[in-house]
Amino acid sequence: MPAPSPLSVGISGVCPRCGRGKIFVAFLTLRDACPACGLDLRGHDAGDGPAVFVILGIGALILPMALFVEFRFEPALWVHVVLWIPITLVLTMVPLRVIKGILVAQQFRHRSTALDDGT
Repeated sequence: MPAPSPLSVGISGVCPRCGRGKIFVAFLTLRDACPACGLDLRGHDAGDGPAVFVILGIGALILPMALFVEFRFEPALWVHVVLWIPITLVLTMVPLRVIKGILVAQQFRHRSTALDDGT
């Protein structure tokens, strides 16, 4: 059985080798090993990569929208707070886990960590 694609690993949160075991024990915390195939996940760490992608991507979306609302409608400051804080929180939390899963799958695919299967 071929390894799942990095995108499917990111979306479903499954093991990048077998595609069956879940790799997350909490929202963004990786398991030590895949429960299905035993792949050691301790060396697979995305670091700050997901946060960087999310900050740059969401910032590039939110800033123009906030500026548009400000210059077009000139709302009170509290409207910006009520509008943009929840939108920003939702838009940042959703892709963090997906991007972390994709980066872990890329690390596995490109062998940037020590292998435990002898290959």
